[in-house]
Amino acid sequence: MKRRSLFRLGLAVTGCAWLAGCASYRVTSDVPEELRTIAVPVFENETGYPEVGATVAQYALREFQREGTMKVKALENASLKLLGTVKRGEMIPVRFDRSYGSRASEYRYTLIAEITLVDRATGQLLLDAVQVHGTTTFLTYDDMLTGMQNAHPRIAKELARAIVDTVLATWAPKKE
Repeated sequence: MKRRSLFRLGLAVTGCAWLAGCASYRVTSDVPEELRTIAVPVFENETGYPEVGATVAQYALREFQREGTMKVKALENASLKLLGTVKRGEMIPVRFDRSYGSRASEYRYTLIAEITLVDRATGQLLLDAVQVHGTTTFLTYDDMLTGMQNAHPRIAKELARAIVDTVLATWAPKKE
């Protein structure tokens, strides 16, 4: 009988400790309810790569929908407007072809964007020209253009994730 009582007491103590550890977690978002709708117009493109701004904006819309905190709305119905400019793309060779010595066979591709988040009701800038990066790698297979074209959806998706994380971090509790 004593053994069973000790077991129950141990379970109760373990349960209380577990619940106390979860006390600081919340299921809700830190974004105020009145600011949970967003419009994402096509991003400007200063890279020279065709359609990168439109692709990144499209993936940002998908990422907002996937993440679920914000609802995507038309500009006239949204409480927030996300403006973006894809500023530049950088390619750094990371692997070289042994047969040719100096010809790269794999590149690290980085897109850098600047985002601005505007509260449409007040005109207040919640984020102002914040730089966000997305990175991927691609193989050339002796055709640089095809390698880059294959990498665009991946890098746009990575950049969109970073953009959504940056937007949502605007309301994250500040660590002291």
